[in-house]
Amino acid sequence: MKKKVYLLSFFSVAVLMSCNNDDPISNDPINLGDPVETLPPNTNYQPAFPGQTRVGSIKTQTPLQIDVIATTIGQPWAIVALPNGNLLVTDKKGFMQTFSETGSLLTKVEGFPVVDDAGQGGLLDVALDPNFSTNRIIYWTFSEPYGSGNLTSIAKGRLANDERLIENPTVIYRAEPSYNGTLHYGSRLAFDTAGNLYASTGERSDLVTRPQAQQLNSALGKIVRITTDGQAVIDNPFFSQSDTRPEIYSYGHRNPQGLAFHPITHQLWEAEFGAKGGDEINFIEAGKNYGWPIISYGLEYSGQKIGEGITQKEGMEQPVYYWDPSVSPSGIDFYTGTAISEWQNNLFIGCLSGQHIIRLVIDGQGVKAEERLLEDQNERFRDVFGRHPNQSLYAVTDSGKIYRISKQ
Repeated sequence: MKKKVYLLSFFSVAVLMSCNNDDPISNDPINLGDPVETLPPNTNYQPAFPGQTRVGSIKTQTPLQIDVIATTIGQPWAIVALPNGNLLVTDKKGFMQTFSETGSLLTKVEGFPVVDDAGQGGLLDVALDPNFSTNRIIYWTFSEPYGSGNLTSIAKGRLANDERLIENPTVIYRAEPSYNGTLHYGSRLAFDTAGNLYASTGERSDLVTRPQAQQLNSALGKIVRITTDGQAVIDNPFFSQSDTRPEIYSYGHRNPQGLAFHPITHQLWEAEFGAKGGDEINFIEAGKNYGWPIISYGLEYSGQKIGEGITQKEGMEQPVYYWDPSVSPSGIDFYTGTAISEWQNNLFIGCLSGQHIIRLVIDGQGVKAEERLLEDQNERFRDVFGRHPNQSLYAVTDSGKIYRISKQ
């Protein structure tokens, strides 16, 4: 979020929100309840602007149907819908599966490159080529054994007509340098309207690699923008600078596991883990520095301050929204259906340690309201998908379930 935003008064922010027409419900009044978070924060850090954390709550009024449509499917990490409505789900062990929109297992998709599935690694995200209906190309991220360790890699291949094999799998990008670790791969994928592919990478967690999130000659802790062949897009912000990686789009990220474009504004939104508190939602802009590990609203897991214990610094972006305590935000997506009209263009976030799905009502570059869904399920929600043609919201959990949330 631009610095000028958090210097505005609360009244000015409210006026800006009410006048913004990017969101179809932006002009509707919202009656807010108390914030959904009731636990005390881990820190005494103050937000940079009103509404940056613990915004008022909202409750869905549409009667919802909650269905667990598949169980014990393995270790799912991502879910998308194919044009025919079938669901394509990745598994950390190195394969994918297809399911009907009602949860029936259809095929197991094999033929992928070897993955390192230790810790947080494995076969991770998946995205369909913008021309999938004609070329059947998919892209996926995975932790690839490489050099003296492993790294986040992006590959592509053709999904066979019978959806049982990946044809001509090819690695198109590697987020170097490799590192001998098992954490913080990032790994979400998203296409823009021009057909460019964005991917998030983690900084690999350890103190020795953490500083590379700030280094432009490293692909760790970044969002990169590449072509479908894995090359840097020529108008990337650092494309012509020496001693930089030309694919970098933004930097200063910790472990971003959520990436999605707003369906109306086409703005890029991102979610990333913030250690003990300080989980973030960011509005991503080209060339911007999002601060990790120099600024943060969280703490080390030990309870110690992160770095100097500062939350703001000139030249570094503030999160649009943050949580303390942590909710562990993983996959994110916008709901594009009209069946649950009050959800249209809202942002949904699968939460791991939080064990719920978050609904954020957003307007322009701000958060207006927050809701927690499926808190009673006691599940770690790994990914959500809100663009299904049947207008349901789908989610996968670490326990191996597929959820379908629809209008009654």
